[in-house]
Amino acid sequence: MPQLRVALNQIDTCVGALARNTGTLLHWTRHAAQQGAHLVAFPEMALTGYPVEDLALRPSFVEASRAALAELAGRLATEGLGELPVVVGHLDRCARELPRYGRPAGAPQNAAAVLHRGRIALSFAKHHLPNYGVFDEFRYFVPGDTLPVVRVHGVDVALAICEDLWQDGGRVPATRAAGAGLLLSLNASPYERHKDDTRLELVRRRAREAGCTTAYLAMTGGQDELVFDGDSLVVSPDGRVIARAPQFTEGCLLVDLELPAAAAEPPSGTVGDGLRIDHVTLSADPLPAYPPQTLGGEAERLEDLEEIYTALVVGVRAYVAKNGFHSVVLGLSGGIDSALVATLACDALGARHVHGVAMPSAYSSEHSRTDAADLARRTGLAFRTVPIGPMVDAYMESLGLSGTAEENLQSRVRGTTLMALSNQEGHLVLAPGNKSELACGYSTLYGDSVGAFGPIKDVYKSDVYALARWRNAAAADRGRTPPIPEHTLTKPPSAELRPGQLDTDTLPDYDVLDRILARYVDGDRGRAEIVAEGFDDALVVRVLRMVDAAEYKRRQYPPGTKISAKGFGKDRRLPVTNLWREGA
Repeated sequence: MPQLRVALNQIDTCVGALARNTGTLLHWTRHAAQQGAHLVAFPEMALTGYPVEDLALRPSFVEASRAALAELAGRLATEGLGELPVVVGHLDRCARELPRYGRPAGAPQNAAAVLHRGRIALSFAKHHLPNYGVFDEFRYFVPGDTLPVVRVHGVDVALAICEDLWQDGGRVPATRAAGAGLLLSLNASPYERHKDDTRLELVRRRAREAGCTTAYLAMTGGQDELVFDGDSLVVSPDGRVIARAPQFTEGCLLVDLELPAAAAEPPSGTVGDGLRIDHVTLSADPLPAYPPQTLGGEAERLEDLEEIYTALVVGVRAYVAKNGFHSVVLGLSGGIDSALVATLACDALGARHVHGVAMPSAYSSEHSRTDAADLARRTGLAFRTVPIGPMVDAYMESLGLSGTAEENLQSRVRGTTLMALSNQEGHLVLAPGNKSELACGYSTLYGDSVGAFGPIKDVYKSDVYALARWRNAAAADRGRTPPIPEHTLTKPPSAELRPGQLDTDTLPDYDVLDRILARYVDGDRGRAEIVAEGFDDALVVRVLRMVDAAEYKRRQYPPGTKISAKGFGKDRRLPVTNLWREGA
């Protein structure tokens, strides 16, 4: 059977950075060529970055993407790489699409192209467009209607883009009908907890359906609240894993494959869901036999907590770097949330780029002050103390506040202090709120919610503790100092805005609360369904009311890394003005 060495470049690109992304694509193509690759591939919309969102509706950006693609093809040829076919995702438009109501203006397309000999040898657009969760592709794109097949060294390679594999029908069965020897799918699949297992089973199933070896190339890195975990796969027609790339790691998965020879006559006509076969022959003859040098293999999988922690680190690093910042600042209260966020930031950026500020008030306990200082010593981050008592006293003298207003004032003074330091010193402010608190509105607008990024915004409080304990254990296993003080892990959580305050004064026990929230927020279950699972009815009503009443607060919270199937933000969109109540 013909042989083919395929280079799957699992890389990180940035939305809108066309020149930078072009340089990245050239770098990895050179690397693949040096490794003797015969076919090089890059992820979905690698040239433009992903997701481009409403940039797709801007004609100037679409044309810039098309121009960058043509330039990339020319530069590959100029650098002596023109004979190497390169498959790259980009933003295109459909010239045939007429303007009509309900379709995106300008007919933009989530597309990919095969570059060869300085030109675009083949171009195609995503057929299945996702319109759920964080995806709004009906808003942005018009679908493709072809089955693209490119013949490389005597092998017919069918091409697809992400959702073309996730949905039934379309290009997968069409690949079998066309008799392709390899199905190559370009993807920008965002990370979610446990998604790697789902992805593996999906690719195995699609390989069986397509009747051929299937390569699933994924993106890595981060973009706004999305993180991409890589985890690229190559699977045999019977579902056996041939190769699997590391998670959250940029690199080239190089695989030698033996594939069925293409038919003498190229496939043509219409297959599957009315898809027209678009076949291009780049090299008809198989390569002379050569000894395989790369046999793939499976990279070791990360266990659950390590996977989540790594995703959070990648999210912080990407957001800070891609937005042009070099350092971050956050309040260190001595509590578990700020301790975990500070540790994540140190792992993402290096401790010298992390600035922690203790801002004690009249109600701050001594152990909170010492725990914050201990965390700073353990991690090596830059640490300072700014007492807020005099500032609070000045407000109180002018306004005469009491009760909740006085409590929230302390938080808002802290927020103002952090933003002032951000303006003065150029740090990006990290907000330490977790998903449990955001769900219930247990935060102060313009206080502890101040910031440009919320690293644990999609992490329930129970998982905050689990991740902190995992990080400490991982440090101990490597013979290093655990970053988070033990006292921070064992003391009852408190906002310390009044004497003796504890979180449990306002919220149910976090273990119970998080299980209710997971059902209501992530699972969209109603009151009756949750109660039927054994939860107290009065408690469920109380929690659901808190969640519903806090929508306006969540709308004003900064973006943060998404790790669940439904995070606050694009995943979950509810009206702020909403009088519907479960079971009312």
